[in-house]
Amino acid sequence: MPRCLRPTPSSLASGNSKPDHQTCGVRIVHAATRQGSEIVTISYRVSADIGGTFTDIVYQDVATGRCGATKVLSTPENPALAVLKGIDQVLGDDGELAFFVHGTTVGLNALLTRRGSKVALVTNENFRDIYTIQGNDRGEIFSIRWNKPEPLVTLEHTYTVGGRIAADGSELAPLRLSDLDALVEACTRERYEAIAISLLFSFNNPAHELAVRDYLVERLPDVQIVLSHHVSPEWREFERTSTAVTDAYLAPVVRRYISTLQGEMGDRLPEGGALHVMESNGGVMTAAAASATPLQTLLSGPVGGAIGGKALAAKTGRGNLICVDMGGTSFDASLVVDGLPSASNEAKLEGLPLQMSVVDIHVIGAGGGSIAWQEAGALRVGPQSAGSNPGPVCYGLGGTDPVVSDANLVLGRLDGANFSGGEMTLDRDAAADALSRLGADFGMNAEQMAQGVIDIVNAKMADAIRTITIQRGIDPREFSLVAFGGAGPSQAAALAEELEISEVIVPVHPGAFSAWGMLQTDVRHDFKETLYSFWDMIEAETIDSAFAALRERGRAYLAEEGITGDRVAFERAIDFRYHGQEYVLTIALDDGPIDMDKVRADFDAAYQRQYGHNSPENRVEMANIRLAALGRLERPENAPPERVTSRPPREREVWFAGTPQTTAVLDRNGIGEGDSVSGPAIIEEVTSTTLLPPGWTARLIEGGHMTLTREDAA
Repeated sequence: MPRCLRPTPSSLASGNSKPDHQTCGVRIVHAATRQGSEIVTISYRVSADIGGTFTDIVYQDVATGRCGATKVLSTPENPALAVLKGIDQVLGDDGELAFFVHGTTVGLNALLTRRGSKVALVTNENFRDIYTIQGNDRGEIFSIRWNKPEPLVTLEHTYTVGGRIAADGSELAPLRLSDLDALVEACTRERYEAIAISLLFSFNNPAHELAVRDYLVERLPDVQIVLSHHVSPEWREFERTSTAVTDAYLAPVVRRYISTLQGEMGDRLPEGGALHVMESNGGVMTAAAASATPLQTLLSGPVGGAIGGKALAAKTGRGNLICVDMGGTSFDASLVVDGLPSASNEAKLEGLPLQMSVVDIHVIGAGGGSIAWQEAGALRVGPQSAGSNPGPVCYGLGGTDPVVSDANLVLGRLDGANFSGGEMTLDRDAAADALSRLGADFGMNAEQMAQGVIDIVNAKMADAIRTITIQRGIDPREFSLVAFGGAGPSQAAALAEELEISEVIVPVHPGAFSAWGMLQTDVRHDFKETLYSFWDMIEAETIDSAFAALRERGRAYLAEEGITGDRVAFERAIDFRYHGQEYVLTIALDDGPIDMDKVRADFDAAYQRQYGHNSPENRVEMANIRLAALGRLERPENAPPERVTSRPPREREVWFAGTPQTTAVLDRNGIGEGDSVSGPAIIEEVTSTTLLPPGWTARLIEGGHMTLTREDAA
C-alpha cells in the first residue's frame, strides 16, 4: 500500500550509518559471483557518456535487465582514461563486456575550438569561392554587427579543376585532371591532412568526383579524401560543400580518437564484438562506420538523453516531454513530441550549415560547474565552466571561482559528507568563503549570493527551454519536464514553476540518464537522394524504385554490422514544398504502397500545424527522398531498480527563497513504487540530488521513475 514518507524523531535519532555502496539504487556487485564451488561470470551491456566534468557509466546485467550507474571525473587530456576507469569499476577483474557504446564530444570540441585537421578543398573551375562567399542567408537580419561565419577552409587552400557536370547529370565538359597537380605539389608544403572534393551536381552524377579521388589517392596515399556525394548526396551546392569540408576537418581527429580508444580497451571488448558510437541522428554505429563517416558523431554526446526520453515516453504513456540535461558544463534541452524526439535534416554549428540528420538539441553553457563572475557591476553565471580540473571550489582540487555546485552546497541542497555516494567529500566552508568574496561587491553574504547564482542560472535555462517551445509556437505547459544530469533534478522544480509546467519526471539513474538512453537505441543509417518533381507529375512506381535502391544500400550497410533478417526495418520520408517556395517539410510515409492523395493531404496538414495556414490549391514539389535503415539490437527488458538497504530519514537546514527551513533528507532507493514524499525534502542518490520545495509532492511510478507535482496543480 502506498506510503507517505516523513521523518520521525526516532528515525532521525537512529544514527547516520554508512550505507552499502550503491549505484543508482542498484548495489554494485563483483562481475564474477560464486554459486557453490562454481564462479559465475556476469555479462554486462555498458554505455559511457563523456562530459566536460564527469564521465557517466551505465551498466545492464544481460541476464536480469537490471541497470546501475556510476560517475568518474573526466580526463580531458585523454577521454579514454575515464572510460576505462569506469568500466574497470563495473567489471572488476573477471567481468564480461557483452556490448559497449559511448557518446563522444571529440569531434564537436575540435570544431568549436577550431582544432581540427588542415584541409584543402577541390571544386569546379570558376567556382573557387563557392564556399567562401557562402549563402545569402543572414544569421541576424537586423544586426549591423553580424559577420559571416569563418570558413574552415580559406580561399588560399581552395583548388579548382576543369570539367563540368550539368544539372541533369550529363557531362558538359570533360575533366582536366592535370589541374590537380598544383594541389599535389602544394600538399607537401602545406601539410594537408585531408582533402574535401565538392563538384557541381555530383549528387546526380558522381563520375567526376570519383575520378578526382582516384587521381589524388594514387599520388597522395596518406591524405584522407572526402567526397561530397558520399557525405551528402543532396542538392544545394554551398550546404553540400560545407558538409563535405566539415567531415574532412573532423575525419583525422575522430579516427585517431576511435583508434586510440579501441587500442586502450584491448581485450575488454567482447570477442567478435565491436566498439559502438552514438550518432547525431539518435542511432548507434560501429567504430568502423564512425571512422568512415566521422561527421555523424558530431552531436553523439548530448543525443543519448533525447533517446532516453523516447523510451521514457513509451514506458510512462506521456507522449510530450521537454528533456533537460544539466551536467557540469552545459545545459541541453530537447523535445519528445507524440513519443518521438524532435529531429531535423539539417543543422548549423558555428554558423556553418550541415546536411545531416540530427536530433534537435539546444545547448547553452549552464551547468553545475558554471562559474559565477562579475562584469560591469552585474553578476554573471557561465558560460565558462570549472570542468573537472580544477572543478568547483568545494572539490578542493584548486578551484577558486565559485560555481553553481558551490551555491547549491552552501544552500544545503547537497550533502557534502556523502556526495556521489560517499566517493567525495565537499568543503562547504571553502565554497562559502568564495561566495562571500564575490558577494562583498554586492553587499550580500554567502547564502544571499548563492541564491542569486541559482536564480540567474535558472533564468538562463528557462530561456533555453522557451527557445525550443514558445519561439516555435509550442506551449510548454502541455508537456512534462524530464530533468536529468548530475545537476538537473536540483533545479527542476524551479524551472517548472518559471514555465508553469505542472509535472516533473526525474527518471531512473538521472545523473547518468544520457548514458542510459544509449542502451535503449538501435543501429541506424540514413540515406537520401535528390528526386525533384511536381507531385502531380511523378508516378508512384518511380518513387518506389528510388526507395528500393536506397533499401538495398541500407541492407548492405546493416549486413556489414552483422544485422540481417527480421532485425532490419526501414522508415521512409519525402521532402515537400509548395511551388515557388525555398524550404521544405519532411513527411513520413506509411508502410506499404504509396497513397499519393494521402501523402499530399499529410503535407497540407503538417504545413498548417507548422505555420498556421496552408494552400491546398497550390501545386506541390518533392525535393528529396529519405530512408532510415534500422537494425534492432538484442537487449533485455529494463528491470526496475532493486530495493536495497538505505539510510534512515534525516534532516538538515536548507534555504528556500532566502529562508532556511528544516528539511527531510531521504534516500531514493528507500522509496517504494506508489510511495509519496511531501516537500520540503531532499531526495539523494549516487549520481544526483533532487530538490523538492515546499508545496511539491514526489511519487515513485512504474519503472522506478519519480514524478514531482505541485500540490496546487495536482
